Formats: sequence, C-alpha cells, structure tokens
Amino acid sequence: MNARIFRRSLPTVVFDVAVAGVVILLGVAPAAIQPGGWWSAAIGVAMAVALLFRRVRPVAVTVAVAVLAFVQVALGWAPMPYDVAVLIALYSVVKYADRLRDGVLAGIVAMIGVVFAAVQTPSQVAWYFTAIYFGLVTGAVWLVALNVRTRRLYVLSLEERAATLEREREAEARAAVAEERTRIARELHDVVAHSMAVMIVQADGARYMIDQSPETARNAVKVVADTGRQALEDMRRLVGVLRDPSPPDPAADRWPGPAPARATAGPAEGAQLDPADGAQLDPADGAQLDPADGAPPGEPGHRRPAVAELPALLDRFRAAGLRVGYTVTGAPTPLPTALDLTVYRLVQEALTNALKHAGVGADVAVTLVHGADAVELRVVDDGGGSGPVAPAPPGGHGLIGMRERVSMYGGSLAAGPRLAGGWQVQARLPLPSSSATEVIAA
Repeated sequence: MNARIFRRSLPTVVFDVAVAGVVILLGVAPAAIQPGGWWSAAIGVAMAVALLFRRVRPVAVTVAVAVLAFVQVALGWAPMPYDVAVLIALYSVVKYADRLRDGVLAGIVAMIGVVFAAVQTPSQVAWYFTAIYFGLVTGAVWLVALNVRTRRLYVLSLEERAATLEREREAEARAAVAEERTRIARELHDVVAHSMAVMIVQADGARYMIDQSPETARNAVKVVADTGRQALEDMRRLVGVLRDPSPPDPAADRWPGPAPARATAGPAEGAQLDPADGAQLDPADGAQLDPADGAPPGEPGHRRPAVAELPALLDRFRAAGLRVGYTVTGAPTPLPTALDLTVYRLVQEALTNALKHAGVGADVAVTLVHGADAVELRVVDDGGGSGPVAPAPPGGHGLIGMRERVSMYGGSLAAGPRLAGGWQVQARLPLPSSSATEVIAA
C-alpha cells in the first residue's frame, strides 16, 4: 500500500493501533478486580497511548513506559496484564533506536524492574525464582529485538548499496554517452571538413575550367552543390545527437583501438574532378583525399575507415580466431561519408563483442544488404567458440555507441541473444532521401 497517515504507511499505523488497543483492553477489562482499580487501568491506558509512537520516538516511549511501570511498583500494585507494554517498549527501543547503546541501557533498567516486580509478585516460591523467570522472558525479548535490528540494518545497507550502484551506473552511462558523442563529433567534423575541402577544390577547378571546358566546370559546380547539401545534412544530424540528453542503457564493451588505414594522397597538379561522389581523385593512384587536420585521434595517419575496407577488418578478426563469413546483397551504391563510417563502426563493434564473449573459434556471419532506401546490417555468431579467456570487464558501453550512431540517421538497432545460441546484432540505416536533400538546398 502507498497510503500514508502522519507520514507513516497505513499498514504500520494499523498494526500499532491494534497493539495499543490490545494493551488498553488488558488494562481496562479487569479494572474492577485488579489492585488499584481504575487508577491502575489509567496507567495501562497511558502505556498504550505511548506505544503509538514507538517507531518514531522509541527512546522517549521507553522512558515513559518505564516511569509508569515504576509508579505502579511504587504504589505496591503487583504486575498487571498490561505490563506487556514494558516488553513491547523494550523491543522497540532495541530495534528502532539510532544507537544500540540506548537498547542496552533499556535492558539494564528492565532487569532492575524485573527484581522489583518479582519481590511484589505473590508466589509460593522464593522471589528470586520469580525474578529468574521474568528475567529470562525479558532477556529473550531483548535478544529477539537485537536479531531483528541486525537484519533490519543489513537490509537497509543492501538497499543503500543498491541505490548507490544504480546512481553510479547511471553516471557511468551518462559519461559513456558524452564520451561517445565526443568521438562522433570528431568523426563528423572530419566528414564535414573533408566535404569543405572537396568543395573548395571543385570550385577552384570550375573557375579555371569555365572558359576552356564549360561542361567540366558545370559538373564541378554540381559536385560543389551536392557535397554542400550532404555536409549540411551530416551537420544537422550531429546537432540533433548533441541536443538529445537521454542516455541509452549500457550493455557491451568498447570497440578495439586503431582501425585499418585508408589510402590517402595529397593534392596533385591536374587532378581530375570526379562528379560521381564529390571526391578529388589523384590520377596516380585514385585514392580519396582526406583533409590534413580533420581526423579523430586514434586513427593512424589521420585516415577514416569505410565499408570498402570491411574485408581487411574481417581478415583481422579471422587472424584473431573468429570464423567470419561475409555476404553482400543488393547493388552497392556510394554512401555518404558519415554513413559509410557508421556502417564500418557497427561491424567493428559487433565482431569485437563476438570475439570477447563467444571466444576463439566462433562462427560469425556478417550480412550487408544494400536497399533502395536503407542499408541493413546483420551480424550473427553461434556462441560456439572456446569462450573468453578471462571474464569481460564490467561497465562496457559498446551498445551505447552503436545506438548513438544509428540514432543519428533515424535508424533502428536490435541486439540480443538467439534462441539457438549465440548473439545477433541487426541495424537498419535509412539512406538520405532526395526530397530531404532538395529542402536542405533550398
């Protein structure tokens, strides 16, 4: 129940009222025949009222009940049925008091009261036998309360530890998201810087060729426009990722270090303009140019990996012990640079997790589907490897990075275990629409 009365849960209040009601009944019912009559019953009622606050003020309640009990003893009234309130107060102070010292002091006072009560109890045996009996009962209640207190504090410590771990997990997830977004930002900065470099080269070429070859100049201007649209679209995706404050759930480990290098070439005199993909090509080797300053740290030679280099990546994992199969369906089309990098990173992360968790010897199938409006990726392992050499360190955040990258393109990502064993990762990345490109250009 979530209902609360006086900032206390309803079941707790009902239980305490029932306990107080029982004590009142034990004090009032025999009032006509017990020593002290209704005055004695009044002491029982006062004890019962004090017990209503035994959870929130255990020390004060114990003091009040003890004073009333000593008043009863001082008046020469033998122990009454409502004196069970003394045991309830003793139990409460041991269980709920902030310091166990209060419970120990309450136990000492209770033992002194036991001696006085035994002396005044009419009995055919010696008073110390009665004191031993009362002492055993009081000691048993004190030990039970101590055991319950210990378990209660243990449960509270577990709850606090769980809450602390949950806060730490959320903080680590937020830090991982921030770190991953920083990496994505660096890589997209590389993409945009590359596009700007291409636009400048193409614009300069168009300016020099406008009189000699108008057709070549026209193609170069078209490349400038297409490259600018794509760069603007990539930048809008980047801004959307950085504005989104919600972190995904962490699940896997980070991908490995440096990715395979991509061939580059410096600008050469007489370089040809390639209008198909907006990149400057060097006739010496046909390598795509990269800007000199836009690559993210960790990539050797300031180079970016791409889908065309997936076979080299798969060879690296084959050398590490995975049996990797690679299938490409559909007609491959040139992808935007940022999307090209995203597909590569998804494959890299999925294979890394397969090697870490499935182990050496696992069979992995990588399928890349080129569709008319999207690129689909599927990486499936059978989980039949030799298993990890050592347990994977906790706190990895690989799926966070994968989700961040997929979310930039409004795509979908599904990762989880398979019924037949192993693990699978499926991602769908929509291709930029021509209509969206035209709107951006406007």
